[in-house]
Amino acid sequence: MKFEVELKFPVDDLRRVESALAGLGAQVEIPVKQSDFYYGHPSRDFAQTDEALRIRRVGSKSIITYKGPKIDETTKTRREIEVPLVSGSEGAANIIEILDALGFSQVAEVTKNRRKANLTFADQDVEVALDEVKGLGQFVELEISTDEAGVDAARTVINDLAAKLGLSGSERRSYLELILEG
Repeated sequence: MKFEVELKFPVDDLRRVESALAGLGAQVEIPVKQSDFYYGHPSRDFAQTDEALRIRRVGSKSIITYKGPKIDETTKTRREIEVPLVSGSEGAANIIEILDALGFSQVAEVTKNRRKANLTFADQDVEVALDEVKGLGQFVELEISTDEAGVDAARTVINDLAAKLGLSGSERRSYLELILEG
């Protein structure tokens, strides 16, 4: 079973973080627009169960993702299942048609410009995202994908990297939650 161990931080200056990442040997990619479409279950309130069902579109690629409930009180550690869809608009259109037929409804859209960087820190592969989220501001996400046995070690590495980058005041709510609360 795959888990996503993540911390997210609101920031005022993404350039400062990018510079700190460069000091650790990471190279930040060019920005990519991501549009995330979140769906509600016809008989289960995902806000109450702390789950999410999302279709992410990046250019001609689409991925459907299920995110399970967070499993701790300090990070956004949760089970995650991702499945790529057929490239082009057809893949997303087909899955949306299936979701509609099953009674799912689109709840919200989260749009962001994301710049990624990958680095190895304390022998762990960490994905860093520098996000400019429409309507919310700027954020830095630190994420490690691991199996259940590696969750505790991943939490430690994420916290240590955050300290090294000068990040504080983590935000456990998802972008979806922040937009719905706004």
